Amino acid sequence: MSLPHPVRYFHTPRAPNPRRTQIFMAEKGIELETVNISLMDGEHKQDAYIAKVGSPQIPALELSDGTVLVESPTICRYLEEFYPDPNMMGRDALEVATIDMWQRRIELRLMVTIAMCFRHTNPKMAALEDQSPDWGETNAGRIDARLAEVDRQLQGRDWIAADRLTIADITGIVAVDFLRLLRRDIPGEMTALRDWRARMHERPSTALK
Repeated sequence: MSLPHPVRYFHTPRAPNPRRTQIFMAEKGIELETVNISLMDGEHKQDAYIAKVGSPQIPALELSDGTVLVESPTICRYLEEFYPDPNMMGRDALEVATIDMWQRRIELRLMVTIAMCFRHTNPKMAALEDQSPDWGETNAGRIDARLAEVDRQLQGRDWIAADRLTIADITGIVAVDFLRLLRRDIPGEMTALRDWRARMHERPSTALK
């Protein structure tokens, strides 16, 4: 039985998780019908959207049989099966495991830390979050240590998890770019991380909104 093919993508411009999927799609040259959903207007919580998607989550990928997938890495995993080149999720078991490990480490340790700082300290995010300023400040104090973990991994190498750009790099650049919302930057001594960011920003895909 053939797998249902991707037909429609639900997106929120500038939001970190949708941006991850959008960069992944751009690197592979994937073009799908795209429906923009406003988080700040609560469109992801409307009955019609939840009836289709099953949960108030963005991004989402609708398939030809009506199945809808959510979670950025899950969507990217499915798209990789239909658009295998360039490979960005691993060519063998060790690469798959290494890329997945670093993608998860960056997502859970760096990206979530930055997100929790922003969502709990920025007044505009009160529309989306039951804010705890103390929790926001706790995460603010963890950011540089999390950045240092990625900087150490990049010592002597161009990419985070393989000999080429992978989903780990995509999650990484989305997390690092999130810093601008906090008016923070990569510390100057983290030269490997700063050089990697410059390489990532040379790619047209990372300019997508």
